[in-house]
Amino acid sequence: MPGIETDVPWEYSLYIPNDLRAVTVSRRTLRLILTMHGLIRHVDVAELLAAELVSNAVRHTKGPAALRVRWAAGVLRIGAWDADPGPPEPPCSTGDLLDLSEEGRGLALVKSCADTWGWHPLTTNGNGGKYVWCELASTA
Repeated sequence: MPGIETDVPWEYSLYIPNDLRAVTVSRRTLRLILTMHGLIRHVDVAELLAAELVSNAVRHTKGPAALRVRWAAGVLRIGAWDADPGPPEPPCSTGDLLDLSEEGRGLALVKSCADTWGWHPLTTNGNGGKYVWCELASTA
């Protein structure tokens, strides 16, 4: 989009309930954010990554969650916070993706589609949880 500055850093957080409908809400919100910031080239992969991260947060924990999106220095970071401090299930190898059903391949997709990914536990004022994130570097 002409006139959009993509070198200015920004960050958004979307707090979501423990509800599978939050996955669709998160994807659509992310699409709007990226479109408004002139980053449409990242939308398809970013939506897939956000859907996997938010889906894991909603399916495998009992509390609320959040989608966090940040752009800085040409890197798009997409992350999901959830209330469970336990580590995420390790991703299967990318060769196993075709052998798996709908369940169990989320972090393998994240690992194969993102430039980098990781997670860390969070503790703030006695509130725990974890943050699982991935990054896409700008190619333009």
